[in-house]
Amino acid sequence: MSVGTICSRIVATASSEETVEEGALRMKEYGVGTLVVVNDTRQPHGIVTDRDIMVRCVAEGRSPADTQISEIMSSPVRTLHEAGPLEEGLQAMQRVKARRLVITDDDGVLAGILSIDDVVGLLAEQVDRVGAVLEAQGREVLKGV
Repeated sequence: MSVGTICSRIVATASSEETVEEGALRMKEYGVGTLVVVNDTRQPHGIVTDRDIMVRCVAEGRSPADTQISEIMSSPVRTLHEAGPLEEGLQAMQRVKARRLVITDDDGVLAGILSIDDVVGLLAEQVDRVGAVLEAQGREVLKGV
């Protein structure tokens, strides 16, 4: 299965020039904890999380209104092509100790974001399907008794 089939295609973004405060307000508006920092052609070049805001801005006594996203974002951002296998995505997350991976298209443009929550959701669906198969088989066995 490719990462493109399970990643979230709606991604909140930011520019590196905007302030941390503007980014935090966008996170609040969209109910997300991550912004992918993109350039004018939507190519990702950074990522900022709510934790980055707390640790790299607020905890250091910096003003969110005066600090640019570029000063606290993680860069370079780790990306994977949308056709890449899920296993490769998980390996990349493990390698960089991240819970999210930015997904790109053939032109290197932001296509989505894969989170560990997406993977857990997929696994839960698969377990439910296995359970349904086992339950159906159990009913068939009982009919024969």
